[in-house]
Amino acid sequence: MTVPKEMPEKWARAGAPPSWSSKKPSWGTEEERRARANDREYNEKFQYASNCIKTSKYNILTFLPVNLFEQFQEVANTYFLFLLILQLIPQVSSLSWFTTIVPLVLVLAITAVKDATDDYFRHKSDNQVNNRQSQVLINGSLQQEQWMNVCVGDIIKLENNQFVAVREVALQGNKSLPLFLADRNEETNMKVRQAIPVTSELGDISRLAKFDGEVVCEPPNNKLDRFSGTLYWKESKFPLSNQNTLLRGCVLRNTEWCFGLVVFAGPDTKLMQNSGRTKFKRTSIDRLMNTLVLWIFGFLVCMGVILAIGNAIWEHEVGTRFQAYLPWDEAVDSAFFSGFLSFWSYIIILNTVVPISLYVSVEVIRLGHSYFINWDKKMFCVKRRTPAEARTTTLNEELGQVEYVFSDKTGTLTQNIMVFNKCSISGRSYGDVFDVLGHKAELGERPEPVDFSFNPLADKKFLFWDPTLLEAVKMGDPHTHEFFRLLSLCHTVMSEEKNEGELYYKAQSPDEGALVTAARNFGFVFRSRTPKTITVYEMGIAVTYQLLAILDFNNIRKRMSVIVRNPEGRIRLYCKGADTILLDRLHPSTQELLSTTTDHLNEYAGEGLRTLVLAYKDLDEEYYGEWAQRRLQASLAQDSREDRLASVYEEVESDMVLLGATAIEDKLQQGVPETIALLTLANIKIWVLTGDKQETAVNIGYSCKMLTDDMTEVFVVTGHTVLEVREELRAHGCISPSQENGALSGSVFQAHALEADMELEFLETACACKAVICCRVTPLQKAQVVELVKKHKKAVTLAIGDGANDVSMIKTAHIGVGISGQEGIQAVLASDYSFSQFKFLQRLLLVHGRWSYLRMCKFLCYFFYKNFAFTMVHFWFGFFCGFSAQTVYDQYFITLYNIVYTSLPVLAMGVFDQDVPEQRSMEYPKLYEPGQLNLLFNKREFFICIAQGIYTSVLMFFIPYGVFAEATRDDGTQLADYQSFAVTVATSLVIVVNWAGHGSWTAINHFFIWGSLAVYFASPLPCTFRLCNAQNTLAQPTVWLTITLTTVVCIMPVVAFRFLKLSLKPDLSDTVRYSQLVRKKQKAQHRCLRRVGRTGSRRSGYAFSHQEGFGELIMSGKNMRLSSLALAGFATRSSSSWIESLRRKKSDSASSPGGGADKPLRG
Repeated sequence: MTVPKEMPEKWARAGAPPSWSSKKPSWGTEEERRARANDREYNEKFQYASNCIKTSKYNILTFLPVNLFEQFQEVANTYFLFLLILQLIPQVSSLSWFTTIVPLVLVLAITAVKDATDDYFRHKSDNQVNNRQSQVLINGSLQQEQWMNVCVGDIIKLENNQFVAVREVALQGNKSLPLFLADRNEETNMKVRQAIPVTSELGDISRLAKFDGEVVCEPPNNKLDRFSGTLYWKESKFPLSNQNTLLRGCVLRNTEWCFGLVVFAGPDTKLMQNSGRTKFKRTSIDRLMNTLVLWIFGFLVCMGVILAIGNAIWEHEVGTRFQAYLPWDEAVDSAFFSGFLSFWSYIIILNTVVPISLYVSVEVIRLGHSYFINWDKKMFCVKRRTPAEARTTTLNEELGQVEYVFSDKTGTLTQNIMVFNKCSISGRSYGDVFDVLGHKAELGERPEPVDFSFNPLADKKFLFWDPTLLEAVKMGDPHTHEFFRLLSLCHTVMSEEKNEGELYYKAQSPDEGALVTAARNFGFVFRSRTPKTITVYEMGIAVTYQLLAILDFNNIRKRMSVIVRNPEGRIRLYCKGADTILLDRLHPSTQELLSTTTDHLNEYAGEGLRTLVLAYKDLDEEYYGEWAQRRLQASLAQDSREDRLASVYEEVESDMVLLGATAIEDKLQQGVPETIALLTLANIKIWVLTGDKQETAVNIGYSCKMLTDDMTEVFVVTGHTVLEVREELRAHGCISPSQENGALSGSVFQAHALEADMELEFLETACACKAVICCRVTPLQKAQVVELVKKHKKAVTLAIGDGANDVSMIKTAHIGVGISGQEGIQAVLASDYSFSQFKFLQRLLLVHGRWSYLRMCKFLCYFFYKNFAFTMVHFWFGFFCGFSAQTVYDQYFITLYNIVYTSLPVLAMGVFDQDVPEQRSMEYPKLYEPGQLNLLFNKREFFICIAQGIYTSVLMFFIPYGVFAEATRDDGTQLADYQSFAVTVATSLVIVVNWAGHGSWTAINHFFIWGSLAVYFASPLPCTFRLCNAQNTLAQPTVWLTITLTTVVCIMPVVAFRFLKLSLKPDLSDTVRYSQLVRKKQKAQHRCLRRVGRTGSRRSGYAFSHQEGFGELIMSGKNMRLSSLALAGFATRSSSSWIESLRRKKSDSASSPGGGADKPLRG
């Protein structure tokens, strides 16, 4: 091989890395990264990215052009810019330019201020990060440098509790604490990292300054849990893994200091690689609104064509006779060309059917809804001092349309606080307590917990109830000792001893912490560790084991092993892992013990406990030496390093001897069963996606009331081949509606079921179930299940989780919810909404989600109505003004109609409107169903609003037109002038649209409605015509009578329709409001009766109620809500039957996974 000049010749003998070209690595083409320590000149040849990060989008010079360019990507903004250009053409424009530019500038300015504010905070955050100080080894001494000036190849010093500035390889740590912890992304479970042994002896700064090793590793990528590299130094090469690196953004813990070599900087670090933009999510209302706006634009073009044709005909038949005093413009030479110009003039005049203020109003309303979620004290967790947070403002109304909820189990439904509960050792189960009669004692009947006072290092918070296990330990039972010895050795927990005898464990997972704590209390105390040793106090005696290898856990292996040498020189492998993995790797001689332990495992899983299997294997010195050499070769491989290591690990983790099993309890969060029951009543289908075994997940399903005893059948799909899974799916696909429940399990099953040729059968079976539990699923499979439902069911999905393994599911769903719990904040960072407890989900959906959907739908209906009522008056006027593109209203009124006179009432409705109080939304979950069925705003409701607006415009124009034809002023002069007519129509319009859109009258509505009317009448703008002879119009009684008549005729049909609907066909919210009114009256009557007092005693002729009571319901054990019973008394059959029929109709048409042509799902 050819050795470059920059490469020391001695490295050629050690095996130099390939491809020593110094070309600049381009994005996506860099094959490997090279970084030489203390050699900036060499590293600069590769032109690696600097450590300066930039997440902002603008600067002072680029903000205005770039922001305007982005805003005009919106079709609506471009459309109004086009109208503004048209208005600058004198032959076309019949309106002044300010009627369009004022609203357009206002919208652009509001959006620009919002974008500038967001970018200001990005700049502030960038500057704060880039200007952090770091100690860099330069020219043989440590110097303070800003983060932005740190380069690849630099050696930097980190101190305890300090942020890591770059992705670096740890070279040396504090000798007293050679292992240290990295706190990543504020996770509570810290990651253990250690320096490479060969560099940990570098010692002082002078030696580090002479260090010239070179790291060759993988190129920049976003895989947080993987790193593959090799260090070339002193004619040797040494493997580097994720355990030897620190990530940017981590915080150093548990050590005073460490030195590291910078490998990736700035945008090349894992943190920045994972901070790419999340896919922008849009609601179904957004998509529908975009479609409707296109339809409205088509309607606008049609109106323009009709009026243009009318202009051409009128000019040809009539206009030619008046050329003497109404001549055509110089550019107009024919009636056809006049009609062509008239088309564009009417496009300008009628453009308000697509109002520019619509989009700004929608954003303001969504922002208000987001603040309501953030301010909700009932979603504030006092224990963790964590409020609910709306991390997006674009999805609020979609919270009111959710049909499927996909939930993680551990940490989401449960607390993720692990407690050692039971164990099985050498075929005997420990953990249950029995009374004198031999019956298992319940928790409240148990005696005092086990006394661990013999152990001065015991954790006083640890509780265990079975004294026989401690007796076995004290009697020296070898199996029990080996069991707890394994728990004290096979882990990556770090120990910290602040005071003598006060141990604090820091674990990567709560499970590990619980197991090591259990071993500690039973006399096997993990005390300390170094990179090469583990010290354990066994029944008070200090024993130091030589740590030969750690075969770490990952989601594929699902097990962890350590290889240690005891003081006597014996080498032993200790392993713990999932039963599905470990039981297949046992020696055949343990078959009898395996059968007993399997029974115990099934028993523990049936109680909802998390289980692990423990095993060991003795290794002779010769075999271990050969295996260690193979492991070293695999760890140095440039290609497929992880696969080769997995193969080597697989070889040694075989023919192991079974020791026993552990069972850890992860308790349900408070309020989980009630929340699931309430969401189920709201017709929200809940699927639990978990990596636990099937028995554990099914037990949790019963605990949280997903599965109930009155379900006729709970079936389980457990096939391990494609054919077996297909047969089970087809068998269960024929279940009856009464058997609407299920539990789906098996990781092999999941892999097969999500294949293209089987996913429809899986979906058909799962959707026929009331509850679905998917077990043994990987993070990728969670996302696949969500995507499958999104793709075929066309339903709104919500995914909720608390850990990094839930991120893909959260990002895939329409709405992602992160729980800020024990697993850190990675799920929160990827989510749209976050809070700290699962029970808050019911309030997020049934209160905030439902209100947001209701308010947005009412707002859109009202908005389209008032703009069609406003605009269509111009259309009717066109037939009476010779199609001359003359406007009815004054230009200032046209400008201010949507942004002053009618904006506040509709915004108040969109932000504050409530049909029922929040308590009733929670008590009557069926109120949530209209959102799922999209009943409140759809194409049908849109056309109804348009028809109502056209009806209002007809009355608004023709009633004043008919009255003014014969009306006179007080002085006997003719009232029928253009300005007076315009003022009358405009005044009637403002009054009608401010009154007609509100279904309820509250203090807020009164304030904004009367305030808007006051602004209109107090303003001089209604009378600002250039030749204003209409300034006394509103002083004429005839005008006020006309306004009153118009208002009454426009509003009365709306009031009558609402009255008849409430009387003949009330919806559920109407019924709830009526029930609330009846309750208030009954309470008032009860108070009056109490004041009157009791005057006599009368005995009823019957001892019981005249109607059938609820005795059978109470004895059945079902969850009964008083409010639901009260509702049943008021609800009529017609109020719910139409919703059910619509749901069935929707199910028949939309539930087929493949569309309308496919067979509909059974349900």
